[in-house]
Amino acid sequence: MSDWLTSSELAQAALPDMPQTRQGIETMIAQRGWRATDKARKRAGRGGGFEYHISLLPEAARMRLTLATSLQEGETIEDAQVRRNALWSRFNRLSKAQKTVCEKRFQVLVRVEDLVQQPSISRTAAIAMVTHEAGVTKSAYYEWRQMTCGLDRADWLAALAPSTATNSGLVTEEIECHPTAWSVLKSDFLRPEKPSFSACYRRVAATAKREGWGALPSERTLRRKLDREVSKAVQTMARDGKDKAKGLYPAQRRSRTHLHAMQLVNMDGHKLDVFVRVPWSNEPKRMFLVGIQDLFSGKILAFRLTEAETWESVRLTIGDMVESYGIPDGIYLDNGRAFASKWITGQTRKRFRFKVREEDPMGLLTTLGVNVTWTLPYSGQSKPIERAWRDLTDVISRHPAVAGAYTGPNTNEKPENYMKRAIPLADFQAHCSARIAEHNAQAGRRAKACAGRSFDETFAASLAQPTTIVRWPTSAQKVLWLLASEAVTLRKGSGEVHFQGNRYWSPELNQHSGKKVVLRFDPDRLHDPIKVYDLKDRLICDAACIDDTGFNDQDAARRHNRTRKTHLKGIELQRQAEIAFSPMQLADIYARGDASHTPAEPMRPAVPRIAGNLAVSMQEEAPVGEDEFETAFSRALAKATGGASILEFPKGNGSGG
Repeated sequence: MSDWLTSSELAQAALPDMPQTRQGIETMIAQRGWRATDKARKRAGRGGGFEYHISLLPEAARMRLTLATSLQEGETIEDAQVRRNALWSRFNRLSKAQKTVCEKRFQVLVRVEDLVQQPSISRTAAIAMVTHEAGVTKSAYYEWRQMTCGLDRADWLAALAPSTATNSGLVTEEIECHPTAWSVLKSDFLRPEKPSFSACYRRVAATAKREGWGALPSERTLRRKLDREVSKAVQTMARDGKDKAKGLYPAQRRSRTHLHAMQLVNMDGHKLDVFVRVPWSNEPKRMFLVGIQDLFSGKILAFRLTEAETWESVRLTIGDMVESYGIPDGIYLDNGRAFASKWITGQTRKRFRFKVREEDPMGLLTTLGVNVTWTLPYSGQSKPIERAWRDLTDVISRHPAVAGAYTGPNTNEKPENYMKRAIPLADFQAHCSARIAEHNAQAGRRAKACAGRSFDETFAASLAQPTTIVRWPTSAQKVLWLLASEAVTLRKGSGEVHFQGNRYWSPELNQHSGKKVVLRFDPDRLHDPIKVYDLKDRLICDAACIDDTGFNDQDAARRHNRTRKTHLKGIELQRQAEIAFSPMQLADIYARGDASHTPAEPMRPAVPRIAGNLAVSMQEEAPVGEDEFETAFSRALAKATGGASILEFPKGNGSGG
């Protein structure tokens, strides 16, 4: 069908959004003034009249007309739409060079059709003129015209794909391969051992010959078939594992600009590639750097060097952050043993390591009211501090100050000066502190929250905002993150503490001298005061560290004497305040009560006792009545003397001569 149609042809096509009769279409033409435009022309041939270009039609009518003109024999409109989609899908997979070829061919065909519309130029002349200008042969033009035969002009560009597109794998090839052989080949290749495709093909070819599966297509043909039917993601999952396949999915990009400083932090440990000489071992060690990073600004808030990731180092690092910057609202941790320890996250909901018991102590973060979020294992995207570790590895482990102590990233990439020296622990701690300070102060950060500022500047600017509210701990809460010692016995007399080669003392310890106590301390700051508790976990005092002095240091001796005299004066004043009465005043008070006391009168027992056997005999036969006293006494005396002599007393008052 031509691009120019009469009103009768439009009515016969029954197009949507248009009248269905010739009279109605003529009325619409008159109302819209189509005849006054260059899209209307007089019809050549018998009958005359006007014909109109299809570009004047409504969009729905043009779409229906395009589909109708491109229908093949016995094809429905739905089938034609599917065929057109496949044609354009194939065109979209062409390379840029192939699409350029299609565009040049399309320009030749369109140029010929535009010239044919002029009455003075025949199609033969138009073809000769255009092919000469384009530098192509007439046979090529007729070949391209054949490729677009039966198609609407809108689909010509997609239909003009060069024949080389078939060789590039864009057109599905018909591969005759036994289904069982194909299944065996895929199963062999898609294994975690990652065999080469050539080895799998040779094994399947030998098996196919033995099992009678027929001849296999070439190795390259089957390789193209595998890449076409089995996606790269499936091949990566089967041969390289889930972690590699996860990298084929775009990472989540999460913004942190809506946060403020100290709202959320994340924590992790990193093993440094440096040999360090430590006091407790003759062998050099590789230390762990346990650190906490503010999520909004990226600033490293606190860190500790430790021989291993332990709950003690995690506890102390959190304490350093809380003391310096306050208590965050939430923290992101991985599920390692040190971070998920009950001393850190005890009684936290959804704690996925160790069995959660009701009798477990409340962890440090739980006590401070910090919300804990567990990150995915081995997922650096979940912890931005992993990026900081990568930067710090370069500036810490490869710095000239530690030259000769660098271990290399792994055992296969050792430096030439491997293990030439080891850095003393104190020097390495100072080195790490300086490098982390440089890391925080480095300007030109490209994070959205930083906008060219340093981490320090971004952090300080956020804290200065009135909307930033940070909780601060009390001085009494410091004990929550200090480590506790076993029971230590105080020295008799002064009650001083001897611990880790240091001496600690406070006047309150005099009261507990010789007793066992528990110490809470920071192992990296043993010269700071330590907290002393009794065995019932009641605070006694903060004991300061006492330094040793040289034997012949007279200035130190004088300072010590002055301090001791001051201490004794204080005790003397306390003693005077406690003693309200002198000894003479006490004696006078006590003497006032002596006059009220009189000597007691002597008392005579009702029954006298006689020492020896006589008393025993009298007890055995005690008189019953008072009148029979003499008789009873005589009888008892006679019994005691064996009847040798009996004394009889005259009756009277009981006295005898």
